[in-house]
Amino acid sequence: MPAPAEEEPEIVAGRSARSPISIPIVETVRLRLRGHRKDDLAACVAMWTEPIVTRYISGRPSTEQQTWSRLLTYIGHWDLMGFGYWAIEEKSTGDFVGEVGLADFKRDIAPSMKGSPELGFALIPSVHGKGYATEAVRGALSWADANIAQPRSVCLVNPQNLASRRVAEKCGYEVFEENLYNGQGVLFLARTAKR
Repeated sequence: MPAPAEEEPEIVAGRSARSPISIPIVETVRLRLRGHRKDDLAACVAMWTEPIVTRYISGRPSTEQQTWSRLLTYIGHWDLMGFGYWAIEEKSTGDFVGEVGLADFKRDIAPSMKGSPELGFALIPSVHGKGYATEAVRGALSWADANIAQPRSVCLVNPQNLASRRVAEKCGYEVFEENLYNGQGVLFLARTAKR
């Protein structure tokens, strides 16, 4: 009996049923929250090399490679978790002004935050003090309250970062613990979704 003829594998162009990734656009009065694009890399690198941006997060600038990995992580969250980070655009100019979103980074930290979406945000220094962080966080949380099943979200804030703590507290987060992460003191804050 002759061996069956080998068939050429069928190559199907396209992506999985969930792709292309559908990232919602959230608009506030002055801002547009949208999915990151490849051409955001230069603006993201510029932001993540600013000492005023990284001072309370890592304490050091991010490299281009680290920033690229961060962007891929944001996009991967949308695909795997159904939530993630947005690029923040100023509506009047179309300029990139920062990032905001929720993620599950699977941090090795106590208390564990695994399974709870973790809020994060960073904005370029030229827009600090304009209320954009609060506006962006409120926009992200409004979307999250309507679309994420988990009733609780968390965030980490360096106790010395008073501006970020004020933003988190204005948006409903309350401190529930203080501990260390990567050798630095951090405040653990939590918020219950408004449904």
